[in-house]
Amino acid sequence: MYFVVKVTSGQERIAANMLSSKREKSDSSVYSIIIVDGMRGYLIVEAEDESACRNFVSKVRNVRGILPKPISPEEVEKLISKVGVSAQEISKNDVVEFTSGPFKGYKAKVLKVDDSKREITVELIDVVVPIPVTTKINTAKVITRAKNAE
Repeated sequence: MYFVVKVTSGQERIAANMLSSKREKSDSSVYSIIIVDGMRGYLIVEAEDESACRNFVSKVRNVRGILPKPISPEEVEKLISKVGVSAQEISKNDVVEFTSGPFKGYKAKVLKVDDSKREITVELIDVVVPIPVTTKINTAKVITRAKNAE
């Protein structure tokens, strides 16, 4: 069964790492911990039953509670596939254009991609002093692929 666990918004990865460590140290009936991009403040935990999930997440920092109703495997699949479709592949040396945030409309060359954090480090193009900037992947879109970039 899958349960939605409320966590401190923005601390999803930290909470998941803590839960993962706890899972390795104990022989609980928790099978998986899922972070869904775009679901801020929530994790999905696969466990044998609700009480096993409640016991597992209790007394863990950044965990705020558990929603009482489990979600179906089909709903979990939908959540995961939505993110997979919308996520784009950005590679080193691609040229991107920012679609939101303080650099909206600016173009930049990608210096580094961190898939685990879903972040890119870029260098803005057409600025007097090029400074590396790190931002979330979803704030930019690829306009020129690396093989075509200069």
